[in-house]
Amino acid sequence: MKKVHKMKLKAENISFKYPSAKEYLLKDINLELDNTKIMGLIGDSGSGKSTLCKILSGYVQKYEGNVLFDGKELPKKGFKPVQLIYQHPEKVMNPKWKMDRVLSESWDVDDETLSEFGIQKTWLTRFPQELSGGELQRFSVVRSLNPNTKFLIADEMTTMLDAITQVQILDSVLKIVKQRKMGFLLVSHDMDLVDTICDDKIYLKDINGI
Repeated sequence: MKKVHKMKLKAENISFKYPSAKEYLLKDINLELDNTKIMGLIGDSGSGKSTLCKILSGYVQKYEGNVLFDGKELPKKGFKPVQLIYQHPEKVMNPKWKMDRVLSESWDVDDETLSEFGIQKTWLTRFPQELSGGELQRFSVVRSLNPNTKFLIADEMTTMLDAITQVQILDSVLKIVKQRKMGFLLVSHDMDLVDTICDDKIYLKDINGI
């Protein structure tokens, strides 16, 4: 049996505050994740979960401390091996692009993956504003599943979806994560969801030194 290469995503002494703020939002956070189990991160709204996700994936670069992936700093430019799926997909899509261009900007998605996530071919010629929240989130997830993605962070990605769509998308994501031996962090305030999906969980309040 082939041994799985253990990929580590490590946060060392991460602290962050907004330029205009007096208080830190995140303080001295140490966190180590790998691709051998599905992890959950639980925190209340406004607790800094989304900011931590953006730091871990390289979308926020002004912070104190270090983020290491496989022992190296995250690349400042080019493709990000740690991909982030946002709660609001419409905020990260160019409204002037049709959906086929939104996808192809990341990778050339095969028909099997489109089918797995229930994406209809007719949707590819539409603009983001012509699709529902659930349809857009399917595109957002598929776009993040570039073959070079090594670690996936889902920030409240199913909050805006109905229960059936939520289960469908999560099932498909987990299937691919396990096939590709990717790391997966599910970030949520929904304890039941985390307990159902994840092998283990971390509470942000327990690791945040504020």
